[in-house]
Amino acid sequence: MTLEEIRGQENTMESADRVQSAGAALEELLVAAKKQDYLTVGVYESAKIMNVDPDSVAFCVLATDEEYECDIALQIHFTLIQAFCFDNDINVVRVNDIERLADLVSTDETGEPKDAHCILVTSPSANPWKDPALDKLSLFCEESRSVYDWVPTITLPER
Repeated sequence: MTLEEIRGQENTMESADRVQSAGAALEELLVAAKKQDYLTVGVYESAKIMNVDPDSVAFCVLATDEEYECDIALQIHFTLIQAFCFDNDINVVRVNDIERLADLVSTDETGEPKDAHCILVTSPSANPWKDPALDKLSLFCEESRSVYDWVPTITLPER
């Protein structure tokens, strides 16, 4: 085994640990933001918030699974949301387990599951919300961008 192969294995293990840690941080962030009523759930609801008060958006989560991979309209929305986030220095991640994500953000008043394809963590501009999980995710996104992974994919921890 060469030194490059050993380093490659170490980097792969470090990367897997980073993604797992980011998944746990994302779960913590979503639970905390939900308690503070700082979540906006749904593609259209998120677009409204981004249009009205982009400075209040602290973090963006885009979610899909195999069922929605070929949904052209959803992919166009994702592209527009990502572009908006990049232009406004908002960190963005992808999650491939939309059911798990929907469980975390719960249901609406009617008992129907919410559209969890886009979730924004918001924070009032006048009194910004600080959360250690948000700081961890911001660092994860920054590290991912340094290796040209502009929208990293996070795996949520198993239940």
